[in-house]
Amino acid sequence: MVDLLTPILAFVAILVAVFFLSGIRVLREWERMPVLRLGRYVGLRGPGIAYLVPLIDRTPLRISTRLDTIEFRTESTLTKDNVPVNVDSVMYMKPVDLEKAVLQVENYYQATQLAAQTTLREVIGKVSLNDLLAEREKVGAHLREIIDEKTEAWGIKATAVEVRDVIIPGSLQDAMSRQAQAERERIARVTLATAEFEASQKMIEAAKNYENSKEGLRLRWMNILYELGQQSVTNTIMLVPSSIPEAGWPPVGMYGFKELPKSKPDEKHAKTPLLKSEPPPE
Repeated sequence: MVDLLTPILAFVAILVAVFFLSGIRVLREWERMPVLRLGRYVGLRGPGIAYLVPLIDRTPLRISTRLDTIEFRTESTLTKDNVPVNVDSVMYMKPVDLEKAVLQVENYYQATQLAAQTTLREVIGKVSLNDLLAEREKVGAHLREIIDEKTEAWGIKATAVEVRDVIIPGSLQDAMSRQAQAERERIARVTLATAEFEASQKMIEAAKNYENSKEGLRLRWMNILYELGQQSVTNTIMLVPSSIPEAGWPPVGMYGFKELPKSKPDEKHAKTPLLKSEPPPE
């Protein structure tokens, strides 16, 4: 009888030991565990080894204190100027008040994601398409402020919200592409006209300088001849006048011709009276 009782007691002792050891939990450095004792919240456990009294203590979940990301998007949302867009965003959040995250909300992760989606729709409806495309950082900052106000009630901190992608209809993309191309052509034409205007002003100033300096015009003429001689692709034949043109000269002087001086009447011959012709002898 004693021999039969000994293994039974050993088996019961093993069961009791396993029962009490089943309450041991090991939590990692970034994990926290809320404990409910007979349905009443008694506090958080972790990190390291935590013990739950079997059949008395319960834990609904394990909370990570690390920064987490939530991806959310909206489909066919109208902007302020009535353009349907699909916006893809990402939010960075972390629990800062773990008791509120456990006691104030059923599932803080899902609640935060739904709050971010509804807030994104609200913000998109208040901005135009150009602002949404050009000022994503401002839109993301505005989203973070609104989401942070909503999630503060259950202990969640939204650290940043970024707009990753904005999808617009294909027809609108083509129209925007044509508009951008037309704008680039307009800028190019204005730039070319401005360059022509500035170049003409500089050429007028240079002409005035050459007119005041004949040596400068000669040097410029020699430089033009030198540049023409450096061209190896084409053969250029140029007739060089005998005198290099100078600014302000008359057209006759351009080719080496000079105006002939006016001859003055001979004073001696002017004073001598003309002889009368005698009649021939008979």
